[in-house]
Amino acid sequence: MKKINLGVLVSGSGSNLQAIIDNIESGKLDAIIRVVISNVSGVRALERAKNHNIPAVVIDHENFSIREKFDREAVAILKSHSVDLVIMAGFMKILTPVFLRAFPGKIINIHPALLPSFQGLHVQQKAFDYGVKFSGCTVHFADEGVDTGPIIIQAVVPVYGDDTAGILQQRILKEEHRIYSQAIQFYAEGRLEIDGRKVHIKDSGIMETPRMYNPPLEKF
Repeated sequence: MKKINLGVLVSGSGSNLQAIIDNIESGKLDAIIRVVISNVSGVRALERAKNHNIPAVVIDHENFSIREKFDREAVAILKSHSVDLVIMAGFMKILTPVFLRAFPGKIINIHPALLPSFQGLHVQQKAFDYGVKFSGCTVHFADEGVDTGPIIIQAVVPVYGDDTAGILQQRILKEEHRIYSQAIQFYAEGRLEIDGRKVHIKDSGIMETPRMYNPPLEKF
């Protein structure tokens, strides 16, 4: 199977980047990371790329008074590396139409909540404060909104009574590392089809456990 070329956008520690790298190196993910782009210098994600001999570029967003100029430079770098799919992995900038139109239907993002609930920032804390019994994470196609694109895959985790927001964050993060690579693999296999707000996955299986309860049912 032909491997797809990835360009990864980062802004921080890069734990999702590392999970993708690990799954590529183990042979589970049919992809090659051609370039990593960070809008912040000195972040750990850049070290992760260097440790695996992946080209990495810093485009300091503070050097651009207009967001579109930043996006044009990022697009030029991605295209120079023949990128097939753009991965937003903890990238803390909103993409403009300049970027989105350069890679239509070829940009995916991960969000640490069950969209459409809790969009934006600090969402694990928001979910925890709201008192939800379940939370999770979502991989979706990027569009011109904030965390509003068509959903590819989601993972659900319980929220327990003795949790803290930090514990919940780590529980969600473990699932992020799994579903992001799965979404990329779906794309690499040509199995994703966008139909309006819905993403159809060809030949996808049926979930064996269709119901979850938290707390567990006792009489019903």
